[in-house]
Amino acid sequence: MSSMTSAAAATTGRRRIMHVGSVRMIFGGLLMLVGSLMPWVSTPVGHLSGVAGAGLWTICAGTIAVAGALLPYRRVAFAHALLPGIVAAVLVGWQLLRIVQLSSSTDSWGSLLPGIGLVLVGGGAFLLIRAALRIRAAQ
Repeated sequence: MSSMTSAAAATTGRRRIMHVGSVRMIFGGLLMLVGSLMPWVSTPVGHLSGVAGAGLWTICAGTIAVAGALLPYRRVAFAHALLPGIVAAVLVGWQLLRIVQLSSSTDSWGSLLPGIGLVLVGGGAFLLIRAALRIRAAQ
């Protein structure tokens, strides 16, 4: 009987590292990291890499998201999910609007297309915002 009480006391004294949104945050952060290094815009001449522009910001945001997934504090993890998710979503939206603007001003619809990196970063931003909402609901 004493072994069961000591085992129960040992488990209650430990603090969980992973929280409700950890898996989504890790996956979303890794999507952002990989997508930042891939082409963001496809042109007939070649591809434009995300690292040449806003991809540097999304690399930082993805790193912050992965680090926040490993923190045991829910409020800090909430901030580490929401802020990088919003920043990446704004950058992806800005890049898409810029593609539309350039296509309309040059009347070359279909020659500038979003690349796979932009899609991955957008998916990572979506996952991070969903993780933040789940963490907030769990509090």
